[in-house]
Amino acid sequence: MAAAAAECGEESWVLTATARSPTNIAVIKYWGKRDEALVLPINDSISVTLDPDHLSATTTAAVSPAFDRDRIWLNGKEISLSGGRYQNCLRELRRRARDVELKEKGIRIRGEDWEKLHIHIASYNNFPTAAGLASSAAGFACLVFALAKLMNLNEDDGDLSSLARFDPTIFFCPCCKGQEVHVAACMVDLSSGKWEMQDVKGNDSIAVQLANESHWNDLVILIAVVSSRQKETSSTAGMRDSVETSSLLHHRAKTIVPERILQMEEAIRSRDFTSFAQLTCADSNQFHAVCLDTSPPIFYMNDTSHRQGLLQTIINSVERWNQVEGKPQVAYTFDAGPNSVLIAPNRKVACLLLQRLLFYFPPHQDNDLTSYVIGDTSILQEAGLHSNEDVGALQPPPEIKDKAPHQRYPGDISYFICTRPGRGPMLLPEDQALINPVTGLPK
Repeated sequence: MAAAAAECGEESWVLTATARSPTNIAVIKYWGKRDEALVLPINDSISVTLDPDHLSATTTAAVSPAFDRDRIWLNGKEISLSGGRYQNCLRELRRRARDVELKEKGIRIRGEDWEKLHIHIASYNNFPTAAGLASSAAGFACLVFALAKLMNLNEDDGDLSSLARFDPTIFFCPCCKGQEVHVAACMVDLSSGKWEMQDVKGNDSIAVQLANESHWNDLVILIAVVSSRQKETSSTAGMRDSVETSSLLHHRAKTIVPERILQMEEAIRSRDFTSFAQLTCADSNQFHAVCLDTSPPIFYMNDTSHRQGLLQTIINSVERWNQVEGKPQVAYTFDAGPNSVLIAPNRKVACLLLQRLLFYFPPHQDNDLTSYVIGDTSILQEAGLHSNEDVGALQPPPEIKDKAPHQRYPGDISYFICTRPGRGPMLLPEDQALINPVTGLPK
């Protein structure tokens, strides 16, 4: 934490804490709440936490006796803090807050003082907000983590994740952990990873780490960002409609997901990519089947015929490749948005995957390759792709028959992100704060 004294006197200090939290990709997905008031999901889920160097939220939380109200800025724009999710989260954090003392700064905050002090929050995502890349999860995870450090909470990351369920779009904070994370709808046993319903109020509903970031560090994730615009149907509204109208959703939650959770846990423990890929693809397809089974139907993947063609090309390419090889080479999954997440078991396969993706979706002629593939750009060199000319020289994938028609879509993908599994949230040094420690306002 950092503190600075302003010119107007000893009571004008500003205390800050800055954190960074990654986004995540659900491989077994939740969709819908079984309790709206307590914000409890209808089923368990498992997510892979991504490298925060490539996909993350950074949040600075600040407190000062000079602040006259709670305020928040997202990506430079001030938004309202009046919503229930923010107020519930702040109320619970203040209830758990402890004494903070910085003798060298002359600052002492008693636990009960937090109820009277106001908070400023500034948050920035380094990836599209509300486009189906779990930006809400990353942002709320980071908010909770930064405020917990500012308020000196005596909580571990799992306990903090229970606070993030006050965000109705995410329920929990899977980004409070690293790599594979199990988010349980009800009881989570921290020692064994078994999941049973015990607390109907959801007080023990938290994110639990199944494996750390080094457990399966061979995995490579490629994300095709088809669109950065906000979704036409928000996750909150979509979930509510599905719970009310989709019989498939309830069958899935009761019958399908419990077995898949156990199978995915085992696949992750044993690093069984074949099972991992099969489960990931099947669960993604069923999730979008639930969306179509909703009334009115939700079209996250195919809201336009043109976009539907792009996504079908991605899925068909992966399925054809997997079929020819006789086992899964790549897993695909789509969350509540059009952006495609493709997971390869290692760098060699990831290079072959990138070559296939760029064959079908080359950059526009005015788009430089290094701005078209971002994140871990070393994958370009490993795949032998140094320029747009190299992309133009790519041959059709070998699994395409000689006479099979194929279409290329230059410039129709906004960009690709190459990343890998990563660690959970971390505190950042003072010089990376988003709030000026003298004024208490965003820099």
